[in-house]
Amino acid sequence: MKSISDILKVTSHRPWPLPPGEWTYYQEWNNAIFLHWQIDPDDIESLLPGSLQIDTIDGKAWISVVAFTMERIRPRNLPALTAISNFHEINVRTYVFKDNKPGVYFLNIEAQKTLSVLIAKSLSGLPYEKANISRTQDGNLFAYVSRNKLKNFNLDISYEIKDSADKKSYLDTWLTERYCLYADNKSTLFRYEIHHEEWNIKTIQVTKLNLRYQIGNLSIRERWPDIAHFSEGVKVLAWRREKL
Repeated sequence: MKSISDILKVTSHRPWPLPPGEWTYYQEWNNAIFLHWQIDPDDIESLLPGSLQIDTIDGKAWISVVAFTMERIRPRNLPALTAISNFHEINVRTYVFKDNKPGVYFLNIEAQKTLSVLIAKSLSGLPYEKANISRTQDGNLFAYVSRNKLKNFNLDISYEIKDSADKKSYLDTWLTERYCLYADNKSTLFRYEIHHEEWNIKTIQVTKLNLRYQIGNLSIRERWPDIAHFSEGVKVLAWRREKL
């Protein structure tokens, strides 16, 4: 198992240097499912803070549903506590940039455990919500099921994991290798910088997908993704958020 010092030494894949100062949180994003859809930039412009610019590729914007299991999240110099540090999470994100730093912006973020939601929301400032989430496996078939009763959002996916990609395409890299996220709170914009080694992605065959996310006028509903990825995960270091 690689140490944190080993992770910090691997930086050649980053688009900019490591943030200054010490990292403040350690976490693992494990068994991640990436579902990606190409959309028109006009479909999401009204959902973004005015100071963020939509990041596009070939004139198209993208949104993604990322479903994974958060594990061992902890503050620097403190141990992880399984009861609150390990939980399933889903975020719906789009791709943005500011000051030449491309990142992601969460349109929605959900987690499995009520206590984890409350703590994560308080400490990070991110708008976590409670959802009922479960993961199962039957032979080579995996399932991830979520229901956000408050908003009537749901994800019910079954899939098989295929081979690792021989080489990530430029689009694969554009969608997965993001080293900051942006969030707004009471008209204030924040940047959260992170670091991890490059995602090792595999292809997946989606065998069932029931999906409903309605965010403003943007609807992701019963639409097969344009691209789907899976990764066993990354170990992530996060820095204190920066007010912009």
